[in-house]
Amino acid sequence: MRNKLHKSDAEWRQQLTREQYRVTREKGTEPPFSGDHQVSDEQGIYHCVCCGAALFENEHKFDSGCGWPSFDRPLGKGSVEENFDESHGMRRTEVVCSHCDAHLGHVFPDGPPQTTGQRYCINSVALDFHPDE
Repeated sequence: MRNKLHKSDAEWRQQLTREQYRVTREKGTEPPFSGDHQVSDEQGIYHCVCCGAALFENEHKFDSGCGWPSFDRPLGKGSVEENFDESHGMRRTEVVCSHCDAHLGHVFPDGPPQTTGQRYCINSVALDFHPDE
């Protein structure tokens, strides 16, 4: 596994848009149905908007109806990390990029039962899609 990427707050603010910074560095959430949540047959990989690490494959994206991109699994075992999250009076599992600790979203046990049963509910502004990868 590679070393974690560390940048100063000023470096992240310079690199990211305001919304990307708010979501990925301040653990925010974009409004539902505001970003890319469409399911398509296009092949490709979703990368972390902060560090470029490969995170999710379009093949594992599904329409959960929740308003955010949903995946039934990350790209690989080491691509994301999960942390216990009790913010906002809820008990959830936060999903972060394993390479730069960017907040991506949360994972819930209500995904497609015919696959993993997991729903990785991810903020679209935290992702950068690379088609045909």
